[in-house]
Amino acid sequence: MADKKKRRRAAHDSDSDSDALPFKSKLKPDSVILQTLKNLKASSAASSSKTLTLADVGLSTTCREVTDLPIDEVQYNIGSVMLNLARSILAGEGFSFNVPSRSSANQLYVPELDRIILKDKSSVRAFSNVSTVRKTTITTRILQLIHQLCTKNIHVTKRDLFYTDVKLFQDQTQSDAVLDDVSCILGCTRSSLNVVAAEKGVVVGRLIFSDDGDMIDCTKMGMGGKAIPPNIDRVGDMQSDALFILLVEKDAAYMRLAEDRFYNRFPCIIVTAKGQPDVATRLFLRKMKMELNLPVLALVDSDPYGLKILSVYGCGSKNMSYDSANLTTPDIKWLGIRPSDLDKYKIPDQCRLPMTEQDIKTGKDLLEEDFVKKNPAWVEELNLMVKTKQKAEIQALSSFGFQYLSEVYLPLKLQEQDWV
Repeated sequence: MADKKKRRRAAHDSDSDSDALPFKSKLKPDSVILQTLKNLKASSAASSSKTLTLADVGLSTTCREVTDLPIDEVQYNIGSVMLNLARSILAGEGFSFNVPSRSSANQLYVPELDRIILKDKSSVRAFSNVSTVRKTTITTRILQLIHQLCTKNIHVTKRDLFYTDVKLFQDQTQSDAVLDDVSCILGCTRSSLNVVAAEKGVVVGRLIFSDDGDMIDCTKMGMGGKAIPPNIDRVGDMQSDALFILLVEKDAAYMRLAEDRFYNRFPCIIVTAKGQPDVATRLFLRKMKMELNLPVLALVDSDPYGLKILSVYGCGSKNMSYDSANLTTPDIKWLGIRPSDLDKYKIPDQCRLPMTEQDIKTGKDLLEEDFVKKNPAWVEELNLMVKTKQKAEIQALSSFGFQYLSEVYLPLKLQEQDWV
């Protein structure tokens, strides 16, 4: 008798949960959703082929790309640059660098590659010119510091580099910008310079990899996850039984999914850069995608900046277009939160935010970008966002309950294959 009462009470509680959580009643058994994910993984593996390069495309425009170089080649290239400078000075022609231009006018979106690349325009950075003398000095100092790092075969952060000569650099944005210039001058990736960004991104879920020889199991790293190594050369031997990679924009959503062990219910790898994507997270995501052959689904805020973040992972950033071949992850699918989700999932008005004039301008600017125009579904979603002038963060789903994201929203999205 007592057992019957418990069963009736449990059934009643279950019905109450379904009523309290919108659309939960639409969810099918997890086994059905898992089969959908297995099909997605299979199709992703089948469609993956050799990654196209600039040479494959055969552009009429001359473009510039950097590659990973060993330390001895970086040292040799620095030596060559300095030798040419010395010859120029001795010839009475002055002291200057030929620096590739990283301005928007010198960038090109290539649809076949689905990423932004750098064209071949460059400018002269002369020591004798009042407007460029300081940048020329900073460039020389950065080259000297990089040579020291290569000689000692050690890595430092961009912050360490800045503090070696604070009075000269004045602001880290200046030393960071010249560091990118130096990468272009030497024709190598920033990683090849032995300068890394501080640890920012984290990963959790169904992934095992070696970090400088130590095997890391990301299912046993707690809700905080494993910090993504700033030096991608330390990472190797990736193994996973995941069905997909879930790329999350913000730390708050990541923490929710990690604490709920979402990756155990639906085998996946969850990764976040906690906002704007850093180089290490972009390199790590690409490495996972290419080595594990897994589909990547992105969860970002429903605002123009969420889509910009997604585009940086997928098509590259304009600031580092010279290294887009190494930093971009092809075929990332936009899972949510999309503008169309706000009405579809009945997000309450009090959880929607009015777009500012700057938001609207950013949205309209994105609509003019070639990488957005290429995807009609993105255009449709952006147009809806600009028209309604409404935005919402991932946390808006918490209005239905703190675990609504992991218990209803994402499972239903996966069940319906609702991504673009």
